Amino acid sequence: MLAFHLPIHTIDGQFLSIIIITSYMAEAKKTRTRLSPEVRKNLILDRAAELIANEGVSALSMERLGREAGISKGLVYAYYPSMKELLQTLLRREYKRLRILQNKAAESAETFEQLVRRVTAAYLTYMEERGLILDRLASEPSLEDHGDPTEYSRETAVLYLAKVVRDNFGIDMSVALPAVDISFGMPAAAGHYLTRHNVSRQTIEDITVTMIIGSIEALKQKYETSLKPLVKKPIR
Repeated sequence: MLAFHLPIHTIDGQFLSIIIITSYMAEAKKTRTRLSPEVRKNLILDRAAELIANEGVSALSMERLGREAGISKGLVYAYYPSMKELLQTLLRREYKRLRILQNKAAESAETFEQLVRRVTAAYLTYMEERGLILDRLASEPSLEDHGDPTEYSRETAVLYLAKVVRDNFGIDMSVALPAVDISFGMPAAAGHYLTRHNVSRQTIEDITVTMIIGSIEALKQKYETSLKPLVKKPIR
């Protein structure tokens, strides 16, 4: 706080001394939270996902992403040298998050029906919430080789489910593996249908689960009579 006298000459020739008191406060120095590179990279991807969902991929530019994320365009380029790399990274992140949710769903299941239903529900719920982002990313020419969510870690997931089918239905891996691999695309087809039609997610989930379980049950019956290797003993 400052106080000083200001002399003022009045009309009658007198001087008045006015005490002026001023107070000031130095503006608090704004401290910027220093984010780690990983956090900042994810922040950029978050803003990109929001823009894609609201306005489409064409709305993206490095300059706008920097503005939305509160950083410079140069820093965006430092993390993602090209728009193609940024979009590919965003798509892989979406697929990874989806696969983690499905893995958790699978681990919580106690029956085969629960396994199929919970994994399918996790997929369809994600599509309902973020399917628009995935669809718009998948339609980009630069991402045409990354357009199917089921392709992410597909081999590991298919092998896991094939072993479940083998162990619970007595179907040999030579049959279980291609059967699971073929049916693995059903949730993706269901997700596409869900995002393009005004239909209940529960309805699509029920249809998908019925088709997957029905195909495995039919395969088990067929395997016992037609596909299972015949055990032959020598004729005496």
